[in-house]
Amino acid sequence: MTPVDFTSNEDLVITLDDILDDELLNAPEKPKKITSSDRLERAFLEILEFRQSEGRLPSSQTREIAERKLGARLDGFLASEARTEAVKHLDDLGLLEVPAAPASIDDLLASNDLDDLLDDSAGILDVSDLPIRRSADAPDSIARRKRAQDFENFAHLFAQKHAELREGTLLRAPFRGVQTIEEGRFFVLNGMLLFIAEVGESKTMVVGGKPERRQRLRVIFENGTESSLYRQSLSIRLHEQAGEAIVRSETSLNEILDGDTETGHIYVLQSLSTDTLIANIEHLHKIGFSTTSVEKRVQGASTSPTYLMAPVEIVADYRVYNVKASALENLLHRVFADVRLNLTQVDSQGRNYDPSEWFVVPLEVIDQAVSMIMSGEIIKYEYDKVLQRLALRPATGKPRK
Repeated sequence: MTPVDFTSNEDLVITLDDILDDELLNAPEKPKKITSSDRLERAFLEILEFRQSEGRLPSSQTREIAERKLGARLDGFLASEARTEAVKHLDDLGLLEVPAAPASIDDLLASNDLDDLLDDSAGILDVSDLPIRRSADAPDSIARRKRAQDFENFAHLFAQKHAELREGTLLRAPFRGVQTIEEGRFFVLNGMLLFIAEVGESKTMVVGGKPERRQRLRVIFENGTESSLYRQSLSIRLHEQAGEAIVRSETSLNEILDGDTETGHIYVLQSLSTDTLIANIEHLHKIGFSTTSVEKRVQGASTSPTYLMAPVEIVADYRVYNVKASALENLLHRVFADVRLNLTQVDSQGRNYDPSEWFVVPLEVIDQAVSMIMSGEIIKYEYDKVLQRLALRPATGKPRK
């Protein structure tokens, strides 16, 4: 047999490199082992991707399963320093940064971040997990806290209650049941004072196959938030969290404080007059008293010299409880007597009229004065019209010159 000369046939020349390059002979690469660090990084990168695509953080409370998974994952990172440290180098959006705590409630309320906090999709202020009985067809039974836009109208009430608690004229007693939750009452939940500002109309709902009467509440919390819980929901929360009610004195601990009696409204108005003599006065406000709604009281303002013969805007409405509102009004007038408007108006009959309830003072100072009157602190202060603020009286007790 004639031997085959492989070296003389170029088509059959096979080199070592050819053999090594042959994919059929290449052994598959051994997959790289995934470490726990790899898993953490991949998990965090998915959260970053969601934040970039949706423009918000994923929520752990949503019904969307995929988002809820990512939200729970983010909660886990935030709760663990070790996990946070492991993926911190990937956090170019600052998802794991913890903002500095505000120094006070005032700082919190003044911060632009408060709205973000109250609207946080993570549900930090969500009270929908209260153990209330509600039917599947009643989605509006969920109540969330939100910022109380008119909190300045209630701040003085909290100041008053704290002052009375310090004095001992009011005490804290165990919560006695849903029947005690009435408009005008104060309770303590988790150490925070809350006020029942309104009780809505009764509404029949089917709960557990049975019809029940429910009332929505407007609950104002002393941290500047509010909620629209049902009475039954708040009752359950107060029971479970060892909530307390505010009672009058030690001799009446067995009797829950009757709903505080609304004795009137102290209101603050701003003139909408086009008269340049009036319109150019900065911080001009009317401080008045009404036993009816303020809206009803100011009807016909444009034809009344009391309201400077012009429409007005209601800029504050302080509901007063257990205090003679007219006396509070008079005290406010005395505090700001030095900046009372000196102007004579002519009524529709051609008679001169000197409006006595208009003062040149910033609204925030009026709000502060109302709170200080309710707490009793006002006796130590007077209004400084130059600095436009309440200032401590001199040690002699005599007014500043």
